[in-house]
Amino acid sequence: MAKTGANKKPTVIIIGPGRLGMALALALNRSHYKIGALVGRRKGAALKVSNLLDAQVQTLAIKEIKNLKVPELIIVSTPDDEIPKVAKLLSKLRPERNPTVVLHTSGALSSGVLSALAKPKWSIGSIHPLVSVSDPVEGAKLLQGAFWCLEGDSRAKRMSDRIVRDLKGQSFSVSADSKPLYHAAAIMSAGNVVALFDVAVEMLRRCGVSENQARRVLLPLLSSTATNLARQKPVKALTGTFARGDIATMKLHLKALTKENLPEALALYRLLGRRSLKLAKQNGLADDLVEKMRAEVSDGPVEK
Repeated sequence: MAKTGANKKPTVIIIGPGRLGMALALALNRSHYKIGALVGRRKGAALKVSNLLDAQVQTLAIKEIKNLKVPELIIVSTPDDEIPKVAKLLSKLRPERNPTVVLHTSGALSSGVLSALAKPKWSIGSIHPLVSVSDPVEGAKLLQGAFWCLEGDSRAKRMSDRIVRDLKGQSFSVSADSKPLYHAAAIMSAGNVVALFDVAVEMLRRCGVSENQARRVLLPLLSSTATNLARQKPVKALTGTFARGDIATMKLHLKALTKENLPEALALYRLLGRRSLKLAKQNGLADDLVEKMRAEVSDGPVEK
């Protein structure tokens, strides 16, 4: 049951019950927030989420948004392109309290995308968790204790900070104009790592290893690297060919990638190799060796 008195949790409406929206609904529900309504593109999607919650929840299709009873808090977790449309629909509603806080969960967009919600009736902000949610039930667990990026007006940030505290997480803020770069950094350390892992799996398959076996043998290596990064700065966590300055081994890698006709893997190896050499130099690898390896790994033909 929801807490009473000064610590009573606000009622929240979640618009966009996708993977993150579903995970948020579950996590907030478990933290004693009342989920007032779930609004999906289709009512069926919202109903599916409501069945996972402990309480009865109103479910609506987006076209029925005019029927909403506006609470203290609305979270918009739709795809980015749909957020301005949702803001325009919400702007036609009359909040029961002034102002109602509206938060969106986009990593790349600032609260400015909610500009259709004019003050003083509304308070706007963004709240983005730095977790990878591929499954809503597991995602709800990951949201507990996560890091969150907050941005918006003062009231919205206070509400966001309260949500983060209730989910036992930690928060930090960036300016509105820094949101795209912030989100690109998040993608670089999550989605792009998945893509890079997929390339590594493809390379092992060329060696005759099955896809499932490739995943099994590479995952512990990836996990050990994450452990090293948790303990040390990247410059100290770097291991392998570039860290050691093994130029002969690097040449073998380049020839193998060329021979197997893996252009994407070759391009990535060259690009990330140059960044690895930058770290290796900072860690004390001799300047002349760094320059020799950089010349070899730069874009260009590889000797057959």
